[in-house]
Amino acid sequence: MHEARKIVSMIVENLHPLNQKEQDLLSSILTEQTLKKGELLLNEGEIAKAIYWVSKGMLRQFYYKEGRDVTEHFACENQGALCINSLFLQEPSKLLIEALEDSTILLMPYDKFIRLAQKHPPLATLLRKILEGSLIMSQQKADSWRYETVHERYERFQREYPDAAKRASVNHIASYLLMTPESLSRVRAGKL
Repeated sequence: MHEARKIVSMIVENLHPLNQKEQDLLSSILTEQTLKKGELLLNEGEIAKAIYWVSKGMLRQFYYKEGRDVTEHFACENQGALCINSLFLQEPSKLLIEALEDSTILLMPYDKFIRLAQKHPPLATLLRKILEGSLIMSQQKADSWRYETVHERYERFQREYPDAAKRASVNHIASYLLMTPESLSRVRAGKL
């Protein structure tokens, strides 16, 4: 549970202040899960029950389209991942979540988080900020695909995901940016 308290402290520091009692309440609902590189945290067709927070390692969310996988999101240390549709609507997920490295993940069960949030307004604010952050990130990514050049998308990726930019494979980064690995190599080399 020491790891949960450490992560809660980082979440609180970055998103919303909580007193010690509220931090302890949040820590009490977290469970830890370790994953090996390549292991799935959430598979297509499963129903998401939690918000996933990376303590160590790196995750990617992806989906399959026309026989290939497309990376939707990366999460490194002290970043979260969630499948919004599946979590909110309790429908089978179309997204998969994979560990790109050996990873330690903290699971925040959504139903328990909601119950705590109903009794403790600061936890409700924290939950709202986590969800708002996820929605804003999704909108920014959609806008990036719509309006930015490949160079601008790559520069944004490097700014927003500096750890993933260094640690993820070229194939995963290229799929996230909606380009081929060859195109990404040309963008990196300044030839495109």
